[in-house]
Amino acid sequence: MARQRTAHVNGVDLVVTEDGDPSAPPVILAHGFPECAHSWRHQLPALAAAGWRAIAPDQRGYGHSSAPGDVAAYGIEHLTDDLVALLDETGHDQGVFVGHDWGALVVWELARLHPERVRAVVGVSVPFVEWPMRPTELMRSVYGDRFFYILYFQEVGPAEREFDADPRRSMKAFLWGASSQGMAVAEPRDHPMAGTRMLDVMPVPPDELPAWLTEADLDHYASEFAHSGFFGPVSYYRNLDANWERVRAIPASAVSMPSFFIGGADDPVLVMDPGGIERMREVLPDFRGAVVLPGSGHWTQQETPAAFNEALLGFLATL
Repeated sequence: MARQRTAHVNGVDLVVTEDGDPSAPPVILAHGFPECAHSWRHQLPALAAAGWRAIAPDQRGYGHSSAPGDVAAYGIEHLTDDLVALLDETGHDQGVFVGHDWGALVVWELARLHPERVRAVVGVSVPFVEWPMRPTELMRSVYGDRFFYILYFQEVGPAEREFDADPRRSMKAFLWGASSQGMAVAEPRDHPMAGTRMLDVMPVPPDELPAWLTEADLDHYASEFAHSGFFGPVSYYRNLDANWERVRAIPASAVSMPSFFIGGADDPVLVMDPGGIERMREVLPDFRGAVVLPGSGHWTQQETPAAFNEALLGFLATL
């Protein structure tokens, strides 16, 4: 049975949902943007039943966890140290780290910064990447004066004002727009960077939610973001360049532990990075493969949970 508590770790309070025997080997689940631990609701019991202790925090800035008011507080060292501190609580020297979307960026870098603490690492949606230059410089060179959401997120203020105005509308647009169903009706076209907001470029969701998302799920997300606001979550993106500076000298070979990838066949991230899986095969020393799930968009573990759990547990069985 899943249980919730507040963990006092690394100078912050993180609301943690967990399941499984407290003495079992830990799997720490890092959610993405804009989510929270609720995104792992289908994985917690499955991992517990398979003999793992599944630990899913609402990461800093999210829900009722601590939400520092400084952009730099959302840099990669703080984010990875939060997860290592959760591992310390378990009494285990090593854990398996699974991250979706921004959580994937965090666990990939955690494997570079703290390889001795990582038994295995699983990226979901976002492949391992070594940026050839500052990420925002690369994005500006690619997009020019066209709208790109990560560049829109860089200035403090506009994005959080847009999303905070109606958290339920914002969350419905995000969850629908990047899902398999939303991607099927999206009409890609260029918008100018000047004067465009994030929700302007997303498809308008229908009244009826997709089968994988209930009104109660949406209410939960809306309530969590109504409490936290979007400053912290968006500030993860504001640290991309600083994060690159921190890890650029650490080679991919540092990720020497078993690694794995799970993605959705309709995930827009894989559309933007079509060579990501092959790149991981080339640069990660113990890459044990990838599963791309049909019928899944960006919200992989929520849209197709049974297939996701089968893929994740299949990888864990190889350890």
